[in-house]
Amino acid sequence: MAYIVKRMMEFLLFFLLLSFVSFVFIKLAPGDPVKQMLRVDEVAVTKEQIESLREELKLNEPLYVQYWYWLKRFFQFDLGHSYMTKKPVFDELLSRFPATVMLTCTSLMVMVFISAPLGTLSALYKNKWIDHASRLFALVGSSIPSFWLGLILMDLFAVKLNLLPSMGKGTWKHLILPSLTLGIAMSAAYVRLLRSSLLESFHKDYVKAARSRGISEKRIFFFHVFRHSLIPVITIFGMSLGSLISGTVVIEVLFSYPGIGKLIVDAIVRRDYPVIQGYVLFISLLIVMINIFIDICYRYLNPEIRLKGVERR
Repeated sequence: MAYIVKRMMEFLLFFLLLSFVSFVFIKLAPGDPVKQMLRVDEVAVTKEQIESLREELKLNEPLYVQYWYWLKRFFQFDLGHSYMTKKPVFDELLSRFPATVMLTCTSLMVMVFISAPLGTLSALYKNKWIDHASRLFALVGSSIPSFWLGLILMDLFAVKLNLLPSMGKGTWKHLILPSLTLGIAMSAAYVRLLRSSLLESFHKDYVKAARSRGISEKRIFFFHVFRHSLIPVITIFGMSLGSLISGTVVIEVLFSYPGIGKLIVDAIVRRDYPVIQGYVLFISLLIVMINIFIDICYRYLNPEIRLKGVERR
């Protein structure tokens, strides 16, 4: 419990620093949200209208004053309203978040179904044909950009074979192509990581000691080798999970998938400052929570880490 409280205090300090830095950089970016809102390039408006809207949005105030206004609203659980849709930013994020979570879950399932058996078999049958095949897959998979793989899958299954929809969100079929694209792209790194971690664990002293006590190879593999090998895998998994939840921007734009990644791209194009700022903080909170969860998993998988934490106290 003390560990979690300490991490939350660290997050509060991190949040204040991140919120200020992101707020400043967003405001310094080129573009004018007022012109986007009034569509100056398409509809003639007066300077008085522009200045009136700037005054209403408090964009004429100094930067530190604008940040103070935003920070007070935030601690009242108010992220503001979108400049374009006039809806609360929190509602905008929540409306897109389930779609991204669904895409994240299906992509991780594809990744696990590919990388877990390939990485394990590659380590168990080192230098055999399955090892060479999995290493070739990892090499090719890590070399292909995810957007290019998505275009190939889209051309094959949506255009030529006409089996799957290529864009949008509706039925479960709309998840197949983006999930395959992300899952295959991620699995290449996990195959290599799991293989090397398993091979390293096979030569640990505790494995040799378990064999000397007559423990079966099956039990040694699942309760000693595989469990210890998951620690580096979980580290990368936390990074992948944070990246996926934060919005797989390229893939969501490529497949016109209405997730949180496409929302932030549209917000950047429109200079929708409240949505951009809300997105940054919303995602930072999720990533910190993921990291805390990963640290807790470390302590469960590796008792040595847990014992070190007890000794420090």
